[in-house]
Order: sequence, then structure tokens, then C-alpha cells
Amino acid sequence: MKHLLAIKDLDKSEIVDLIDLAAKIKANPVKYSVSLKGKSLVMIFQKTSTRTRLSFEIGMTQLGGHAAFLDWKDSNFAVGNIFDEVKCIGRYSDLVMARVYSHCNVERMAEVAGVPVINGLSDLEHPCQILADLMTIKEKKGDFDGLKLAFIGDGNNVCNSLIAGCSVLGISISVAAPKGYEPNRGIVEATMDTGLLELTNDPKEAVKGADIVYTDTWVSLGQEAEAEERLRVFRPYRLNSSLVPDGALVMHCLPAHRGYEITNEVIDGPSSIVFEQSENRLHMQKAIMLRLLGRA
Repeated sequence: MKHLLAIKDLDKSEIVDLIDLAAKIKANPVKYSVSLKGKSLVMIFQKTSTRTRLSFEIGMTQLGGHAAFLDWKDSNFAVGNIFDEVKCIGRYSDLVMARVYSHCNVERMAEVAGVPVINGLSDLEHPCQILADLMTIKEKKGDFDGLKLAFIGDGNNVCNSLIAGCSVLGISISVAAPKGYEPNRGIVEATMDTGLLELTNDPKEAVKGADIVYTDTWVSLGQEAEAEERLRVFRPYRLNSSLVPDGALVMHCLPAHRGYEITNEVIDGPSSIVFEQSENRLHMQKAIMLRLLGRA
């Protein structure tokens, strides 16, 4: 694993290895407290962040290394050539993590950085989130065999990475999205031959028999101009108690817009594992950095 740009680039053994390593780190963090001593991570943010920034920054510190925050708009990324900027950053650091609008930007960074590049989020995929989610599912369910996950809402980057991750691990996934808001065609086409993916426009159909129900915001950063139309189109996809099957776990990658894509009773209810997901971001980011730097 030279870089982590997309879930679709990982095979089953690599995903399982990261989940197992993250679980070991979670169980005994002190064992890894100097594993990246003397190493530096540069974190480039074109989009705002809470969990991605904190999990990487605190994670790197807890591994004995150093993390440097770089805001895209307050740096020369706003005026300079992306190749030039990243070439310099690669000469200063051991790892680069970038949270960007366009996936092509993390791909371009990986071409020239000279060090491993991590996709902290792009318009195509959110691999770090989904690896932590898969870790959380394994913690709660013990295994992936025979599971069904239903994703309700926008076929966005989180949905794309879930489709890719579930298909690799053998988890059935049913996606309910409105027409025109379906997941990425390339990822769907690459997954269809597994027989694990079902696409529908009906959320009630998608959640039938689901062990896990997952949702995400209807209006992502950069889509504010579409907010009014999106709120209208997605209203039937709100995750409320009547939509969640008995015994199903509830997931959301956060930030949540309570009362829109998910109700308070669901996100705060006994079936919610939303904040376990959030915690596991920290342990998974550590595993990713250790694996990319060969320090696991």
C-alpha cells in the first residue's frame, strides 16, 4: 500500500489487516506510543473538518510524531501550482493527508509528493471513514458474513466507499437514493458482478432485512446552492424510528443535521453506534499511518 486514495484500490487482505491493526492499537495504545517518533504528517484542508483533523492530528501525536495543519485558502495552494506545492511538502514531511473537493487533486498529489498520500475526503470517496466504519461493524457483529447494510440518502463519497468496502468484504449493500442522486457509476459497475449491491429509489425496500442502516447529510460542503432543492427531494429519505428495522444498528459519519436526514430519537437511541464510529476514526488513522510508513 503506497497511498490510500480510495477503498476500491484495496483488496480484502489489506482491509482486514488495517481493521485488525486498528483493533490492536485501540486495545493497547501505549505499545505504539513511539512508533512514529521523528515522523511528520502534513494535513492539507480545502474543506472544513472536525473528526478527520482531530483523529489524524491527535493520532500522530499519540504515535510519537508531529502533525502540521495547512489551510488551503490561507496557503500558496490558493495561488500556486499544486504540483510545485506538493513537491515541496513531500520534501518536508513523511506523510501527506489531504481533504479536498476534487478527487483528481489527491491523485495529482500522489503522483509528485514522493511520500505516501492519504485521501482525507474527496468528492469521489471517503476511505478513512469507511475503514473505521468497517472496524466498528466488526466490533459489534463479530464478523461480516451474512450481513446486510442499507444506505439511505445521497449517493455521495461515503456511499461510494461503502459500496466498495462492502463488496470486498462480502457484505450485501442496498442503496436507496432519489433519481439523479445515485452513487458513482464506475464504482457501481465495478461492483455489480459481485451480486452484493442493490440499487433502489425506495428507502422502505432498501431497509428490509438490514442489519445496519446508514445515512449521511443531504447537503455536503460545496452543495449549499442546491440546499433548497435537496431538502425537498430527500425528505422521504429521513431516517426515523419507523424506517429502522428492529435490531438494526444505525450509523452516520457526522456531522449530522438532526431533524433532516436523521431524527434525534434515532441518532440518540439504543441502536445508534454513531459515536463508536467517530471514536474508531482515531484508531484507524493510526493504523493507516503505521502501515503506510512500514512501522506496524
